[in-house]
Amino acid sequence: MKKRINCIILDDEPFAVKLIADYASKVPQLNVLYAGSDVFQAIEILNTQMVDLIFLDIQMPDLTGIELMQLFNQKHNFIITSAYAEYALDVYQFHVIDFLLKPIIFNRFYQSVEKYNRWQETFQSAETDDYLFVKADRKHYKIAIDSILYIEGLKDYIRIHTPAEKIIVLENMKDILLKLPQNRFVRIHRSYIIPLNKIRVIEGYQIQMSNGEYLSIGETYRKLIGEWVDKK
Repeated sequence: MKKRINCIILDDEPFAVKLIADYASKVPQLNVLYAGSDVFQAIEILNTQMVDLIFLDIQMPDLTGIELMQLFNQKHNFIITSAYAEYALDVYQFHVIDFLLKPIIFNRFYQSVEKYNRWQETFQSAETDDYLFVKADRKHYKIAIDSILYIEGLKDYIRIHTPAEKIIVLENMKDILLKLPQNRFVRIHRSYIIPLNKIRVIEGYQIQMSNGEYLSIGETYRKLIGEWVDKK
């Protein structure tokens, strides 16, 4: 059985809201938490409930669709619903699954939902397959989990260090940690996530990695690391 998808429909045209909500009602997997034009009501729901997917128009009152994606890009996935094809290139810098050009027919809407499902399955299978898929520079990179030396936080981005390259991804540390095998990675600092099998030496408040680099253990994480070492 497919996982339930909590979604929001946000559009400034009442007809478009009604149409997309009607389409969503025909897909049992979709659970619509809100359908309307009130951006601030949608933001409240995004801040208080678990939302998987947002059907979003670009031209909105108060905040544009682009501005809303800038606010919530790190936490949510979007399917764009717009009458203006010229926005297509601009939106793919965010977590955009698909771009639906109005007028939208049901078959095209359903294809987008299935595209979201395939995208989710890619990440869910990453742990089993021992690979992580990330999006950077409008490309999808397949990274072997065992090749990761460590992950570095850079405010709104992360840098994944491997022996071959360093890949910068628009992602946050909390979300990328959830996509990694929980028994193989640990966060040691607000700026560092490391694989346990790449630890060479723990010296005080520093960890020497297998490539010789030293990474600091943040004050918040020192107790956690100490407890992990004591159990070994």
